[in-house]
Amino acid sequence: MRLSFHGANRAVTGSCHQVAVGGLNLLVDCGLFQGGREVDEENAADFGFDPESIDILLLTHAHLDHCGRIPLLVRRGFKGEIIATPATRELARVVLLDAAHLQQEEAERRSRKAHRRGHRGPEPLYSVLDALNAMDLFGRRAHYGVPIELADGVSATFTDAGHILGSASIRLEYRDGGARKAVIFSGDLGNSGRPILRDPSVPAPADTVVMETTYGNRDHKPLEPSIGELYAAINDTLSRGGNAIIPTFALERAQELLYHLREGVEQGLMPVTLPVYLDSPMAISATEIFRHHPECYDAEARALFERGDDPFDLPGLRFTRETADSMALNRLGGGAVIMAGSGMCTGGRVRHHLRHNLWRRDSSVIFVGFAAPRTLARILIDGAERVRLFGDDIPVNARLYTINGFSAHADRAELLAWHRAIQPQRTILVHGEEKAMHAFGAQLRDTEVMTPRQGETIAI
Repeated sequence: MRLSFHGANRAVTGSCHQVAVGGLNLLVDCGLFQGGREVDEENAADFGFDPESIDILLLTHAHLDHCGRIPLLVRRGFKGEIIATPATRELARVVLLDAAHLQQEEAERRSRKAHRRGHRGPEPLYSVLDALNAMDLFGRRAHYGVPIELADGVSATFTDAGHILGSASIRLEYRDGGARKAVIFSGDLGNSGRPILRDPSVPAPADTVVMETTYGNRDHKPLEPSIGELYAAINDTLSRGGNAIIPTFALERAQELLYHLREGVEQGLMPVTLPVYLDSPMAISATEIFRHHPECYDAEARALFERGDDPFDLPGLRFTRETADSMALNRLGGGAVIMAGSGMCTGGRVRHHLRHNLWRRDSSVIFVGFAAPRTLARILIDGAERVRLFGDDIPVNARLYTINGFSAHADRAELLAWHRAIQPQRTILVHGEEKAMHAFGAQLRDTEVMTPRQGETIAI
């Protein structure tokens, strides 16, 4: 077996791992690099392999940094099969169509500016048609714990990773001479004890693990105090007469926040009349998809559905799909919670809401997720006094909150426990900033630790 690494190497985004085994050329994930304009060239660059040579793509989950370059892969010649869980398949359709639409819009906007200067504008990375063509390649559906034969002697088993709806770790089993061996791709591992989804499951042992290290150097704050911080931040903003802007990841984070806001209203910790706007067409669609897959829920969330209760509904919730409705939110004087994508503020409607609220001392911005380096979210969290949005220089006067307990990623303690349960001979660390990756690797025992660079190939 040969493993080649083409993304999320000593960095967090762009997951893409190539596997040559048993006469097959496989890909595990094909994600978008994220982090501002600087990554445009990385996303448009060659993959590091011939897309036409890939037989099967195994998709761990539907986050953009794991699936976002699949339409480009298809545009450049991939014609193989994509295998994912049913929930991932549904979510990926929403994510990829949304990404294609946004890229086309951004390319058109930049082209108009370029044409005014007499230059030719940029092309989008891929089109909506490319995203639709990619969806046509989704084939067999993976079900947790059920092996899928990929070729004679090669099988893949998906295990619940507990990260977002439908997320999976993937265990590849293969023959090496007369012996049976296995390699596990962790995908992104979830946090135990979260609402809605089940806790991550541990796959059967394997010789090699390719493992994420997003939070490999730190533990999360407990969830309950973080929920209290969220309620306090919103109530403080309401008392000051401003709006609470929450940059929100459309998959899992938006649904988890709705779950907690519903609980807060039911428990009398926030006003029953609290207006909450979910201003993200993708998050709205994802919430509807969540309702289709209660088989992924933990016992508490499933019990709510069985009683006929909707865990994502609260009295003041309003969905804003249309652009005109989103624009109208910028005229709100105060008193509202506005949840909008993207979670790292790299695009989407949240940037417009930041433009209209960052300069206001009565408003707040509440960060509840990971912010990669160079993203607007990280720039704000790191204390920028002014930022540039849509050509305007905006002073940062709003109150900023960073609440770390809502992460959908396992922390250091949970990553270590997951690794110990598998006991691999070889551990390949990916999907983490170098500082986190090296700190985590230093804590591993009885395993060979490797941290591949972009384009590196490892024979095992």
